[in-house]
Amino acid sequence: MKTYSLLSALGLLFILISCKDTAIKATPPQAIGPVPSPAQLAWQEMEINAFIHFTTNTFTGKEWGYGDESPSIFNPSDMNPDQWIGVLKETGFKGVILTTKHHDGFCLWPSKYTTHSVKNSPYKNGKGDVVKEVSEACKRYGMKFGIYLSPWDRNRSDYGQPSYITYYRNQLEELFTNYGPAFEMWFDGANGGDGYYGGARETRNIDRKTYYHWPETLDMVRALQPEPQVLFFSDAGPDIRWVGNEEGHAGKTNWNTISNDTLYAGKAGINDLLASGSEDGTRWIPAEVDVSIRPGWFYHEEEDHSVKTAEQLFDIYLSSVGRGSNLLLNIPPDRRGLIHENDVKALREWRKLLDKRLGNNLAFKASATASSFRAGSPQYAASNVTDGKKDTYWTTDDDTSTGSVEIRLEAAKDISYIVLQEYIALGQRVRSFTVEAWKENGWKTITEATTIGYKRILKTGDLNTDKIRVNITGAKACPLISNIEIY
Repeated sequence: MKTYSLLSALGLLFILISCKDTAIKATPPQAIGPVPSPAQLAWQEMEINAFIHFTTNTFTGKEWGYGDESPSIFNPSDMNPDQWIGVLKETGFKGVILTTKHHDGFCLWPSKYTTHSVKNSPYKNGKGDVVKEVSEACKRYGMKFGIYLSPWDRNRSDYGQPSYITYYRNQLEELFTNYGPAFEMWFDGANGGDGYYGGARETRNIDRKTYYHWPETLDMVRALQPEPQVLFFSDAGPDIRWVGNEEGHAGKTNWNTISNDTLYAGKAGINDLLASGSEDGTRWIPAEVDVSIRPGWFYHEEEDHSVKTAEQLFDIYLSSVGRGSNLLLNIPPDRRGLIHENDVKALREWRKLLDKRLGNNLAFKASATASSFRAGSPQYAASNVTDGKKDTYWTTDDDTSTGSVEIRLEAAKDISYIVLQEYIALGQRVRSFTVEAWKENGWKTITEATTIGYKRILKTGDLNTDKIRVNITGAKACPLISNIEIY
């Protein structure tokens, strides 16, 4: 009896030790390099946002107003922000960034710091407030609201002097106090040049790196809106970076990390670097792809028949969101204060195309197996890539930076696209991968690429198969794949 009890105790001890050892081996991987903040993660999941360019340029036909435009020309006849936001909501947008003031200096809200605003326009007899109308429409439709406030002001007589910085900050305080919260603050690199400047009509240049005292300005905004966190976009961040072009595409290799302490507008080679990021970058600063649905950023009647088609917009989606970036698509209201019928038609056809081509995930709940998975624990098994949950993932042991996942469909299907996502909360890792399909009793490579990041969408070419295999051929550390979709 005593012998039996001793053996039972020893057996139990062995089981406990084994379980403890397995638990230790199955601990989550450590983060690699910079990682996104919760606000950056939430921003990445938005995927598609709208840019709204609307000001006196809409009525003059210009792209960059000179600054001497009279407020009297701003008078949309059928202004309806609910139409804007309703169409955007319907077609899949998650947020809106409004140009509250472009380079011409005209303010879409009745700023108390200037006469160059809607309060001196015929719109609603000077009682209009476009910023308020748009921000409130966003709230009604459950859309996030963002702010563009041009640092350059071709109207202000004191642009280039220290007093202008006070003016700019005063306007930021108005916007973030009266119209927030804002999910993103957008400012670009167009700073300095010729302008009206209160009648001086001259060229003024500033030191872009020092004039605006950006660290202090952004700290002021953070204090005005501590929660939810506002993300700041500019050429090199600090939270979101420009992708380096306005053509609608990120780099085929696109790292979310970059070292922004030596970047500035106009630096040689900066555009290519912004498009691709840097594998060894010291900060997490994902790219945003900004492009217009029309040739110009503001509405021009002569461009009514030059609106991008649904196919063009779909290709832009693949080369922006499909390369790990967010898409910021500009849709400018016309002189009526409405999104033009041609733009609405293109957006709706684009949404139908997205739903048709990327709306039925054949891999959802499909059988998935892997070459190996972390400590043999179901917590990190291949089935996580097809469970539809964003917080589960397949991964390997720490000493394994390559591996494969095979997905078996219930039957052979016609396939055109594959979507892959990394679990970027612990950093971006994958350097290269291939995708294979089971064809003619063997594996055939159908596509390959470098980075994945938040999302990678690749065309597979039209094929019919019941098995797909993803091979991670290079990674900075054990790969973390949260999602694989097949369409």
